[in-house]
Amino acid sequence: MAVSRPLRRLLRVLELEEAQRRKALESALGDLRRFQQAREQAAERERRGRRLVVASAASGDPADRLAGLEEMRAGARRSAALKPRIAAAEAEVETRRQEFLAKRVERRQAETLVEETEAREALESGRRGQQALDHWYLDRMRRSRAEGGDGKVD
Repeated sequence: MAVSRPLRRLLRVLELEEAQRRKALESALGDLRRFQQAREQAAERERRGRRLVVASAASGDPADRLAGLEEMRAGARRSAALKPRIAAAEAEVETRRQEFLAKRVERRQAETLVEETEAREALESGRRGQQALDHWYLDRMRRSRAEGGDGKVD
């Protein structure tokens, strides 16, 4: 029994689906990284604002103080706006990861089925080959005996 074409086709489809799931996971991870980088940039903006406020205390310049306070507020607003997006992106990554892993399991199961079928075919082919050799040897021995030989095969 040969590995059927539909089974091989199924394995190929599962491989393609797994690759698509991998790409979707990589895309979701990229989105998450971009949001996390934006959050880091917002935190850095907030830190720069704090440094500006501290510097304005030494110089006494009210414009620097106001600019520093506004930078701090802008950084904090941006961080707050990114928080739900990051949470949603993390959930998306987890969903995509689960889908990818499920598809990988499916593909591996089909792959195992194909490999087991091929192994059974190879084993059966070896048995048939050995059986053919055994029959050939027995036929040769019978002919030799029938012809009056000593029964030994050269």
